[in-house]
Amino acid sequence: MHQIVRDTAPQDGNQLHHCLMLLHGRKSDIPSFPMDIRRTQRSSMIQKYYDNDVDPAAIAKKTIAVIGYGSQGRGQALNLKDSGLNVIIGLRPGKSWDLAKSEGFEVFEVAEAAKKADVIQILIPDENQAAVYRSFIGPNLTKGKVLMFSHGFNIHYGQIVPPADVDVVMVAPKGPGHMVRRTYTEGMGVPALIAIHQDVSGNARKVALAYAQGIGATRAVVLETNFREETETDLFGEQAVLCGGITSLIRAGFETLVEAGYAPEMAYLEVLHETKLIVDLIYEGGFTKMRSAISNTAQYGDLTRGPRVIGQESYMAMQEVLEEIQNGTFAKEWILENMVNRPTFTALTRADEEHLIEEVGAEIRAMMPQFKNKR
Repeated sequence: MHQIVRDTAPQDGNQLHHCLMLLHGRKSDIPSFPMDIRRTQRSSMIQKYYDNDVDPAAIAKKTIAVIGYGSQGRGQALNLKDSGLNVIIGLRPGKSWDLAKSEGFEVFEVAEAAKKADVIQILIPDENQAAVYRSFIGPNLTKGKVLMFSHGFNIHYGQIVPPADVDVVMVAPKGPGHMVRRTYTEGMGVPALIAIHQDVSGNARKVALAYAQGIGATRAVVLETNFREETETDLFGEQAVLCGGITSLIRAGFETLVEAGYAPEMAYLEVLHETKLIVDLIYEGGFTKMRSAISNTAQYGDLTRGPRVIGQESYMAMQEVLEEIQNGTFAKEWILENMVNRPTFTALTRADEEHLIEEVGAEIRAMMPQFKNKR
């Protein structure tokens, strides 16, 4: 009986929804794109590492230069220092220089830091890395050093081409710098990725793992990937889901309610404020925990209406976004955007900052005690 049902039902992972639509005399709105990705369909198992897989000696006597002291630079550098490692900071003079010195670091101009270091971790914005590398880091990247990144953009898209006689690795925490720091101070850590682009010494993986331990990542888990996979999945996640996808979805929901005559304050609370509540549940226990915490009415609406909002058109758009990442279209566009002083970036950012949802949100948050010290 069960085999007959599986063989004749739609193969889209939404058999029950399809049957309900037929029952109610409606054609199923569930798209035909592949959605039924089950646990048994995993094609490979990624390599995982923990504290007991690390050889701390691989990095214990090395000098690590962290280039940049923004969110990631500060978080990683402080964790490394508290782990007993020798860390220096490479910066231009300014506020970050003063902050790093006040927090106990030796601070040098970037070229001098690169010259002194055995391991050079570049933690400045993607769009600045190639120029800084060419002017200050590359000339001081001598044989046997380790060049490190926390995102593979510039290596993968050929903006930085290291010499053949250095190790090139990635240690990429899967969380912002303040979270890297906070979880470390709480005795935990955020997961991280490692990747090996060049292993001249034969010890590149050991160095990457020891660095990951230094920032607290092996307290959680470290997964091994490669520069291509990290870069392309990271960009896709940001564009299609985490940043671009979710902000576009929230904005569209807000505009739909306001245009239908509902109060902007109500629209904000329903489609933006409550997003954190739902995302926290998903973060803690996946879709299953989230659905166990919401009403049956909400869950039914989730299961039957969600795929109508994010349907085949969205899936096709995601495929296009991924293809632009894979073939370098997005990278070229972003590089050129920076070469002409980011006019599109600036205009689109300003337009969103002036959107009604931002005005209403600021007013509502100003009335909430939990936000008064965060403005």
